[in-house]
Amino acid sequence: MARKPGRMYRHLESPAYTRREYMGGVPGSKITIFDMGNPGREFPVTVSLVAKEACQIRHNALEAARIAANKFLMREVGRMNYHLKIRVYPHHVLRENKLAVGAGADRVSKGMRRAFGRAVGTAARVKSGQRIISVMVEPHNFLKAKESLKRASYKMPTPCSIVVDDGAELVGS
Repeated sequence: MARKPGRMYRHLESPAYTRREYMGGVPGSKITIFDMGNPGREFPVTVSLVAKEACQIRHNALEAARIAANKFLMREVGRMNYHLKIRVYPHHVLRENKLAVGAGADRVSKGMRRAFGRAVGTAARVKSGQRIISVMVEPHNFLKAKESLKRASYKMPTPCSIVVDDGAELVGS
């Protein structure tokens, strides 16, 4: 089954729909790991990816951003020298009303009658200014953490900025 483009689900149009018990067959989220690296250690510098606009981020976009950031940090910094945390969860269920097209579609399809739609995926609803991903590192790895978040922002459907939450005096920004 071909996925529709992310721009179809990016905007917040209807109220959030999270009641999975009323709909059968909600596909599972692709993102399952939310803490990577070394979560048990305290790091002095925290850098975050912040959404500039309110939007919905599909679960596969979150997973792609996680993989991009984590792969760069693993290669450049090492597994025990950072803590990457995904701060949003895809609760909102995305629905799609399939319409038949082609010859004889009028006999097969019911059109918009009772058009609830079936679940096709999940998305995280993000507000403007909300943190999406955070990376905690030592001060000498600050630029590498910033670069990993820049790579993750390419996978997001909204413009993002990178902000320093903790340890700004240690890195001089």
